[in-house]
Formats: sequence, structure tokens, C-alpha cells
Amino acid sequence: MHPLRTYIQRFVSLTDAEWAPLAAGLVSRQLRRKEDFVTQGRLAPELAMVVSGACRLLYTRPDGEERTTYFFFDNHLMGSYQSCLTGQPSQFSIQALAPTELLTFPYALLRQLFDQHPVYERFGRQLAEYLLLGTDARLAELLLLSPEQRYQALLHSHKTKILERIPQQYIASYLGITPVSLSRIRARLQADDEAALSGT
Repeated sequence: MHPLRTYIQRFVSLTDAEWAPLAAGLVSRQLRRKEDFVTQGRLAPELAMVVSGACRLLYTRPDGEERTTYFFFDNHLMGSYQSCLTGQPSQFSIQALAPTELLTFPYALLRQLFDQHPVYERFGRQLAEYLLLGTDARLAELLLLSPEQRYQALLHSHKTKILERIPQQYIASYLGITPVSLSRIRARLQADDEAALSGT
């Protein structure tokens, strides 16, 4: 089955007739490493399904420092929902971390489908709920956990692709710490594990 249709059917079931108008609007796009799909400060009227590769969601502070807040891998749907919904420039960028293949479509097409097929409206509502839960969980991690607890939570989560495929500098940024702090946390946890194994 088509990867985007499979993704949508995690939320709702589509008939062939309901899937066809969205399938007709899909455009394949290739991103080079470090190429933007969304650029902070510019309009971003499209959504994309990641077919292969990896991207990061980031923003640049006024002092020029970049902060990474999320990652997207195969079979993730991504875009600047804020820009799509408001018609305003995006407050974030989405950048490829490796050569990445996308299937893109305009958010305006999805809006049309909301009106034409009730199943898409249900999909939109359930997707919004799913994204809200994810945002709340991410915010709770940043506000309530220490940097070491955030790293341990990542180690014990289902987000194994982050640990396997993302450079340490971006993992540190995602955790809200510096690469040096991440190295210290990892060394401390490793020392604790070795001490526990030796019984000291």
C-alpha cells in the first residue's frame, strides 16, 4: 500500500475513491543534506511524507544559535502546520540531515478534501489530537525533567532512530543541552553501569 495512505489509515479508513484525489496531488521531491523543506521566516504551504531519509525541526535564535526540537524519519508526515493554518511565515525550519525523498502536497488540497469527504475531516481532527499529545509530552520533558532524566527517557523510549541515526550535536540540542554536557552525562551513566556490574 502507498506509504501516505498507510499513514492516514492509522487514523481512518479510506476507500479507493477517497484516496484518489490526494494521490493525484502528490509530488515527489528530493532534498540534499542540509537543504530546507521549510525555511524559518518564509511561507510554508505544503506538507510532506518522508519516504526515506531524516529531517530535523529547528529554529534559529536572534543570537544565531540553532535549536533542534524534533526529528522526522521514514513514514513521518511533516510540515509547518502553523504556517499552513495561518498563512503566516513559518517560525521554524525543517532541514534534511541526509539525502531525503519526500512526497509533498499542498495543505490547500487537504482543506478541499475536508469539505468533500468527511473521512478527511475525521483524519484532520485525529491528527491534530495526536500532534497535541506529542507536543504536550515534549513540553513536559523539557519543563519537568533534568537533562540527565531527559537523556535517560530517550534511552528507554521507542525513539531508537534518534540514537541510531542522528549526530550527537543534534541530540544534545534536542535535549536542551550542549554536546559537552551530553558527553558528561553519558560518561557518568556509563561509570554508574560499570560500578553496578562490578558490585562496587
